[in-house]
Amino acid sequence: MSAPSDAIPGAVPGTPPATTGVPAAPASPPRGGIAALSPRCQVAGVLALVLIAVTACVHVGMLFLHVAPSNTVTKQHGQAIDDWVYPEFEQNWKLFAPNPMQQNIAVQARAQIRTAGGTNRTTGWYDLSALDGAAIDGNLLPSHTQQNELRRAWDFYVGAHDSQNRPRGLRGQLSENYIRRIVVMRVEREEAVGPGATIERVQVRSRTTNVPPPEWSDEKVSSKPVFRQLPWWSVTPEDMPPGKASKPEGDAR
Repeated sequence: MSAPSDAIPGAVPGTPPATTGVPAAPASPPRGGIAALSPRCQVAGVLALVLIAVTACVHVGMLFLHVAPSNTVTKQHGQAIDDWVYPEFEQNWKLFAPNPMQQNIAVQARAQIRTAGGTNRTTGWYDLSALDGAAIDGNLLPSHTQQNELRRAWDFYVGAHDSQNRPRGLRGQLSENYIRRIVVMRVEREEAVGPGATIERVQVRSRTTNVPPPEWSDEKVSSKPVFRQLPWWSVTPEDMPPGKASKPEGDAR
């Protein structure tokens, strides 16, 4: 049988003829990022980005108004600004003060424990500041909580109370709740409570010592520590870490 007249010379019998003269369409590159998601996920992603951007702008604006000089906005919306900033985002510029702090302030605490047998005992004083210092000593990347949580909580309390430990407005009560919950959490962390026992009350004090002047200075400062001791605070279930709420006194075994 003779080959068809339109057969291509040298072609293998049975193979389809190659298409000539028509370039192949280039393959579209794969989509990436948000474009690779479904339309519903794209909308959700865009809304999340917008929410994050708005929150960041509001946060920066609140911090700016907090540190800015008194103005019309801060006078009219000062309470809203304070509610946003305190206590977690309070700003402090003592690093740039012309007369920086020349004292070491250590926050110490003790607790009154109700044992499983129903008796009460009082722990010794825990130097919480020293424990924080030991935790970050040699740590190249200490957390903000390890460095500043306790120190800023104490500064917050002192700024919201007078020398007789009387609170100044709502910030005073907020600072008491804040530092009391930190102390309860730290005492729990030191395993001072014991099995079946609960924390009934806590007490906080500060130990302030002057930084000694350099050897070449003629300045004389006292090396005697000064203590500021707060009254005992009763511990409520809200003060306990999650899952460790104090039992009522009648439930103690």
